Amino acid sequence: MDAPVIYHLTTLPEWEEAQDKGVYDPPSFQKDGFIHCCTDEQLDHVMKRHFEQHENLIKLVIDPARVTQPLRYEHNESYNQEYPHIYGPLNLEAVTQVVFLDPITSED
Repeated sequence: MDAPVIYHLTTLPEWEEAQDKGVYDPPSFQKDGFIHCCTDEQLDHVMKRHFEQHENLIKLVIDPARVTQPLRYEHNESYNQEYPHIYGPLNLEAVTQVVFLDPITSED
């Protein structure tokens, strides 16, 4: 059985830059040494926690079977969950869909 898809949230300008370079290596990869991803169940929480009021937000749908760099699920103590991390630049062929998202706004 194939692994379920994973997601990465980014901005349209960062994705367009990846198209020009041929690989996706966002600033968070440079800082942390891996690309942060999430599962479908984690997506809403990640969006609300890290991407509130971002403009030009997009969701990359990633097929883990196509990722050419090491992909590891690692435990996050704060949330007691395993998050997928890609240890290297993301090859564009692994992205099966790009979904444009509306800005997230707090309703509190």
